[in-house]
Amino acid sequence: MATVVLVRHGRTTANSSGVLAGWLPEVHLDEVGIEQATELGRRCATTGFTPARVVSSPLPRCQDTAARLLQEWAPDQEVVSDDRLGECRYGAWTGRPLAELAEDPLWRVVQDQPSAARFPDGEEYAGESLAAMSARAVAAIRETDAAIEAGFGGSALWVAVTHGDVVKAVVADALGQHLDLFQRIVVDPGSATVIRYTAARPMVLTVNSVGGRLPIGAEAHGRPGDAAVGGGAGSAPAGSAG
Repeated sequence: MATVVLVRHGRTTANSSGVLAGWLPEVHLDEVGIEQATELGRRCATTGFTPARVVSSPLPRCQDTAARLLQEWAPDQEVVSDDRLGECRYGAWTGRPLAELAEDPLWRVVQDQPSAARFPDGEEYAGESLAAMSARAVAAIRETDAAIEAGFGGSALWVAVTHGDVVKAVVADALGQHLDLFQRIVVDPGSATVIRYTAARPMVLTVNSVGGRLPIGAEAHGRPGDAAVGGGAGSAPAGSAG
């Protein structure tokens, strides 16, 4: 039962200016984003786990976040890039203000029926559907998780640093939700979402965590993947006896 910590990159200059960054290459963390990534690294360091692998979107804002996080947690760990964890390809929407995009008829499709939304190709950037983004991202997470468990054992922890819509798509899949419901999920910059994949089902341990202890190392009851009837006692604090 390997566990993945899904990290949304810290706040960027595009986030703070209300621009849809997409695959723009020059978008980096702002001062708030740097502090978010650093603080998350400190939180991860208190779990008592060392990441078996850190995988990241190739985009600079995620690479920056991964580097800052590891400085505080596991400075000797390397970051592996996976294009499948990259941002949705927003095509002609790339680099445009969100306030302007909200007037586009496609905006309502993205909000109300995202499974039907495909972003139009632009002169510089190709568009992609949200369904295609979801499929590649979910495949990347599930395939990597299986490889981590096979190579490092069921108690292994690993990290995927990626983007808001990507995290939401992975969470929706883990919850068994249709993609059309994924806009109900909120994923803030610099947040952590923790999922444990088991043979029975994914177990969503936390979503959009921006402070406090991360729920890693929860007590198991019955077969792997069984839920504790009544809710259980939660995960043990770092450093406590198992």
